[in-house]
Amino acid sequence: MQTRTAARRPLPLEGITVVAVEQAVAAPFATRQLADQGARVIKVERPDGGDFARGYDTAAHGLASHFVWANRGKESLAVDLKDPRGLEAVRRLVADADVFVQNLAQGAAARLGLDAATLCARHPRLVAVDISGYGAGGPYADKRAYDMLVQCEAGLVSVTGTPEQPVKAGIPAADIAAAMYAYSGVLAALLRRGTTGLGGPVEVSMLESLAEWMGHPLNLAMHGGEPPARTGLAHAVIAPYDAYGTADGARVLLSVQNDREWQRLSELVLGRPGLADDPAFATNAARTARRERTDALVAKALGELTADEAMARLDAAGIACARLRDVREVAAHPQLAARGRWREVGSPAGPLRALLPPVTWVGGAEAAMGDVPALGEHTEVLLRAVGMTDAEIAAMHQDGVIA
Repeated sequence: MQTRTAARRPLPLEGITVVAVEQAVAAPFATRQLADQGARVIKVERPDGGDFARGYDTAAHGLASHFVWANRGKESLAVDLKDPRGLEAVRRLVADADVFVQNLAQGAAARLGLDAATLCARHPRLVAVDISGYGAGGPYADKRAYDMLVQCEAGLVSVTGTPEQPVKAGIPAADIAAAMYAYSGVLAALLRRGTTGLGGPVEVSMLESLAEWMGHPLNLAMHGGEPPARTGLAHAVIAPYDAYGTADGARVLLSVQNDREWQRLSELVLGRPGLADDPAFATNAARTARRERTDALVAKALGELTADEAMARLDAAGIACARLRDVREVAAHPQLAARGRWREVGSPAGPLRALLPPVTWVGGAEAAMGDVPALGEHTEVLLRAVGMTDAEIAAMHQDGVIA
């Protein structure tokens, strides 16, 4: 495992300050991207437990895996926004910030005067982002929007799974989609501010973000085609294209994209060169029409090989292939190790292994990847920085306004 080097060139967002009233995944993952690229991110949390994602599980040495993933490199301010003193502290922080991000329940930020429109009217250079489930208007505006629910509403579940059973994605796809559009929206708004001097409000919804990701099946259905069938790991119109068991209990996925590849697969992997000229299998249309027979031929050949042997033969034949890995195997992936993609970040539970962000500044700075904060770790420092006295801070402690 590699460790970060202290000496590096400046990151793109160094000098940018972000204040985030955030919870769960969408906003925290967006602001973590900003922190990784050098921004100072101040995370505002409730004093009575903080971001509820802190309590999702205890898998990361006692810390929640979601929280560790989405919140490194931030400063934690634990303050009750319903108390005027707590709200005033956050307003002072926002006055000096470049970016504000929030994903509170619909209407909650507006009641506090922390919605994007209100803040940008008060601070014209501020880039302020409202992240919601379904957007500020429309009949769904006030609906609760958890990731699985939005996956259903956006149609992702309808195209994921087996012919018999639709399933949700195994990662929070709606949250991640909204996070990445919020992140790119902030970057675009900062560029605009650089030329106009004005920031401005930004709105991102989980539904609209994931609906955009549904581009291919959505456009297929809208413009006269049939929505794609759920096919598990198989492909609806290509054969062979599936995962096949090997002699050592593993599974190898392969994809034959054209008839030339089928010829190579038949000769070099299946040991049946005659299949390339057999009218029952010579074309993709023929193989798809006889999918069960095609898959049986491939399954028999790969079932006599170990996964390593199968991968070696497929690679030698120029056939696209992959192992079907579980998440523990991904954590030990030889490609990630060979490219030095692992680092350690600090946390209240000690050092934790973390994956470098996928954007690499070749020959330049490396992502910041700061520590995961304890709840309220930076509260007193931040309050003093906005002019609050020790007596005021002590009173807020006494009244449970801060933690």
